[in-house]
Order: sequence, then structure tokens, then C-alpha cells
Amino acid sequence: MTAAAQRADEKWMRRSLALAARGGRAAWPNPKVGCVLVKNGRLLASSWHRRCGGPHAEPLALAKAGTRAKGATAYLTMEPCCAHPGKRTPPCANALVAARVARVVAAMKDPNPAVAGRGLALLKRAGIKTESGLLAQEAEALNKPFICRMRHKRPYVILKSALSLDGKAFARGGASRWITGPGARAAVHKLRARVDAVLVGVNTAIMDDPALTAHGLGPNPLAVVLDAHLRLPRRSRLLRGPRRPIIFTSSSRTLRNAEVVRVPSKAGLLNLKAVLAELAKRQCGLLLVEGGPTVHASFLAAGFVDEVYAFIAPKLLGAARDPNTAPRLAQPRLTRVGSDFLFYGRL
Repeated sequence: MTAAAQRADEKWMRRSLALAARGGRAAWPNPKVGCVLVKNGRLLASSWHRRCGGPHAEPLALAKAGTRAKGATAYLTMEPCCAHPGKRTPPCANALVAARVARVVAAMKDPNPAVAGRGLALLKRAGIKTESGLLAQEAEALNKPFICRMRHKRPYVILKSALSLDGKAFARGGASRWITGPGARAAVHKLRARVDAVLVGVNTAIMDDPALTAHGLGPNPLAVVLDAHLRLPRRSRLLRGPRRPIIFTSSSRTLRNAEVVRVPSKAGLLNLKAVLAELAKRQCGLLLVEGGPTVHASFLAAGFVDEVYAFIAPKLLGAARDPNTAPRLAQPRLTRVGSDFLFYGRL
């Protein structure tokens, strides 16, 4: 392949990726997929998967192109689906064969075990040239929750922590509101609007009494609490709000205004694999784990953390009882030192 042809392939695949991103949360639990049909260097038609249960990107684009699709190249952000048990829509690989496209370039293979290369194999048997792997990293980044659910049977987990400069998550006595400032808190609210659920341990739920909402910056995620002995007070904001939180516990007790889900526990710690499997069953793709320290340690020890957002406040909690009155560095500066970072400021 010439350099010019490779540049053209990348151009059209980037266009397909941009279209796929439009699917957003409406496409879930299906992956976000884009399709671009090109012939003789010109765009014929394009589309993306708009919503779960609706037509996929390929048949939408093929319908626009009509008979002109014969001999075209299809740029797909993911391998086209094929017939398999549980599939609710016609297989896209067959639609591409029926349209008599000449070539299919897929950014990545479908991680769904029911597909996993079978779609591309079907195209090859029909005499269609196939390629995969172009801009694969970008395509995988677009569908991290879907890939994680298919490969690991759990949501994609983002761990968020807020620490003082001396590495404390809470002040003496347990208070942790507010370690970080308004800007960092707004960033967390935006992050909540992007995820399907946000999880805290019962100690954090008791000490901070959080609402776990997006504070008007987007849709509110599902609230999840790990509470092995069902200690969450009835006056908790989570139990008085409009949403019914999910409380994972090993207790046989019940709790009003909440959905109580029982999972195994050991030494007072709930089985996180069972918790994540249950959330995956409920179509939770992105899970934000906000804490506290015991919950963070459990997720890290189990290997269930995919990304980390660590907010560091330029203040020293020391023996302070109130994070808001702890000494704060003036004119803080952050400098990279090799693979580490130096935080500098004056008191």
C-alpha cells in the first residue's frame, strides 16, 4: 500500500470514529460504531449506531448509498456483527455481502465472544477484501465499557480519590468535606454525569452524607453503597432522595427506599467480583468508585481498577479536624521530576 493510500484510509477511519462517538450513551449496551462508505476516493454515505435496538451503522449507510455501494470500501470502527444467539437485529456482515462492497476496513475485531472474528471471516468467504487494526487504539478507547464487559464480565472501573498534600483522605475524626476546592468538585460532578453508577463505602456514606449526583451538570448516575452490615442511617440523603440507591450487603435485614442486594462477604468485606457481576447484569458500563480508602484498597487489591483520577489539594491536614481550615500552600507549583512530581508552595 502506498503512503497516499494509507493516509486516505486513516482519513476515512477517523471520520468513522467521529461518527461513532455520536452514539453516546444511547447506544449502550451496544458498542458505539461508525460506518463510512467510499468509492473512487469520494464519500458515498455514512452513518452511526444511534440507539440500542435501532438499526446498526452499516445498514443505515448502505441504505443511503443504494446500488452505488457495489465496489465501495467500508470503513468500520468495529468488525461487522454476524448471526448469533440473542441477536436482535439483522447481521451487518450479511448486509455488506448483499451490497457487494469490495473491501472492508475494520478498526478492531468485535470482543463479543459470539462474534470475535466471525464477521470478518464471513466477508472473506464472500470474496471481500478485509483488513483490521487501523487506528485500533482510538477505536478501543471509544468503547472501553463495552470491551471490559465482554472480556471481563464487569463494568469499566474509574477510581477517584481526593487527598491532601500529606496524603490524607480525611481529617482527624473522619471528616473529608472539603479537601478539594470548587473547581475539582465541579470536575467530579462532570465525571459523575458521564458514568452509569457511582459507588462509595458505608463509612463515606455516613461521614460525608453525599447525594452522589451530577449537581445539574448532566444525568445523575445510579448510587451504589457497599454496606456489609447495613449500617446506613435512615436519615441519609441517599435514602431521602428521589433515586433508590443499590445497597450491597451480607446482612439479612431490609432497608426502606433502597434496593438491597445480598452478596457473599469475608472478614467483613463484600465480594467485589459478585458486586461487579451484578452491576454488569444491570447494564452498568462505567462505574465511578469514589471511596473511601478501604474501598479503594479493596478494588486495587482485587485488580478491578482501570483508570484513576487523583485530585491532590495543596493543603496539609496534619492533625486538623476540619479539612476547610487546614493550612493551604500559597502559590502552589507542580513540577515533573523524572517519573515523579514535585509540589512546591509556601505556608
